[in-house]
Amino acid sequence: MAQGAAASQYEGASESHEVSGWAVGFTLFAGVMMVMAGGFQAFSGLVALFENEFYVATRNYLFQFDATAWGWIHLLFGIAVLLAGFAVMAGQTWARVVGIILAVLSALANFTFIPYYPFWALTIIAIDIFVIWALAVHGRDLHDARA
Repeated sequence: MAQGAAASQYEGASESHEVSGWAVGFTLFAGVMMVMAGGFQAFSGLVALFENEFYVATRNYLFQFDATAWGWIHLLFGIAVLLAGFAVMAGQTWARVVGIILAVLSALANFTFIPYYPFWALTIIAIDIFVIWALAVHGRDLHDARA
């Protein structure tokens, strides 16, 4: 009996499943949010690089980096997230994994950036959490809809 249940479980995994319009919409929205958040994050990195005194940290914070270091961190993360967002919208399977990894790293980087610009950092963290959820739960549906 256990072998029959296990065999039917594996057979069900190989069959195609119904693609939800909501799931495709969530994944496309996550890709668009990745492009927008990546662009905004790259822009904030450029601000830190060109205007060194724009971001001012609170005193006695554990993660104290120079504004130039934050600029490079945000610029590189922003460009990577932006490019991965375009790949997610194109339905690339690898882009979902890269998008989740980049969203996690972006959320961690913005967590350490909270003393410099709290509202912005918390906004990007919220977007990253949505992107992680949409790509992890519904990412496959966009690929299946394009196939």
